[in-house]
Amino acid sequence: MGVRKRERAEQIKEANKQVAFAKLNNCPTSPRKMRLVADLVRGQKVENALNILKFSTKEASNKLEKLLLSAIANWQAKNAEANLEEAELFVKEIRVDGGMMLKRLRPAPQGRAHRIRKRSNHVTIVLGANNNTQSN
Repeated sequence: MGVRKRERAEQIKEANKQVAFAKLNNCPTSPRKMRLVADLVRGQKVENALNILKFSTKEASNKLEKLLLSAIANWQAKNAEANLEEAELFVKEIRVDGGMMLKRLRPAPQGRAHRIRKRSNHVTIVLGANNNTQSN
């Protein structure tokens, strides 16, 4: 491996230390309902986001709170020597994508049938840390 390639790999590795993510696949909630809760925490600091999710009355907020705690744990695993309070973690990105759809039939009048689509979603949370607080 060349010197430039190795230096670039080190730069990428250091940049990835500032970012942590967590994924939730096939969550049995419609993406529309999940996006309502996800929009509340997008761009917020982690402490503020946890408070918002904890006191929200929506069912999706429980699942997002658990996912956010998982992302925080992932960040701590990457940065064992760093302090969580000094890092000033924030929700850099949160994506809610449609997942698989269960299709069911509901009886309708005159011998017909209507299709019921039970939707699910995939949620991805990306946490970022402010670079100016880290020093090497």
